[in-house]
Amino acid sequence: MAPTGQIPPPTDDGATSGAERRAVLRVTRGLAIPFDELAWRFTPSGGPGGQHANKTSTRAEVRFDVASSPSLGPRQRARLLERLGPTVRVSAGEERSQSRNRELALRRLSARLAEGLRIEPTRVPTRPTAGAKARRLEDKRHRSARKRDRVVRGDDGY
Repeated sequence: MAPTGQIPPPTDDGATSGAERRAVLRVTRGLAIPFDELAWRFTPSGGPGGQHANKTSTRAEVRFDVASSPSLGPRQRARLLERLGPTVRVSAGEERSQSRNRELALRRLSARLAEGLRIEPTRVPTRPTAGAKARRLEDKRHRSARKRDRVVRGDDGY
């Protein structure tokens, strides 16, 4: 089942309808990738599962070519190339159904691209308040007095 509001990409036979060509993967508010820019590959899922697992291609792998995508702006492309490389590849094979694995792969791709596009906010250094300064200096005085009281003085004062 495809994510809400999205039509799943074509299956292996390559047939696409007009609605499927217009379908997009919404990554962020400013980035939507058409499904026809995504390359799909389906392979048999690994692990146990008997006859069903051995003859059905349920594992979904999706690739997105960052370097040649017309959907990306120049700054988005530069940021993704720097952080993720020229091609982003995501796979999902946990579910028994190809459609659920396809949906899972789309979610993972969207999350990876969104994380790659995220801009870390710059830290604005703050100044300590007057009360914080006073508490710090008072604590220093207390520690200093405690250490000063530990000293054992002899007859000559040392």
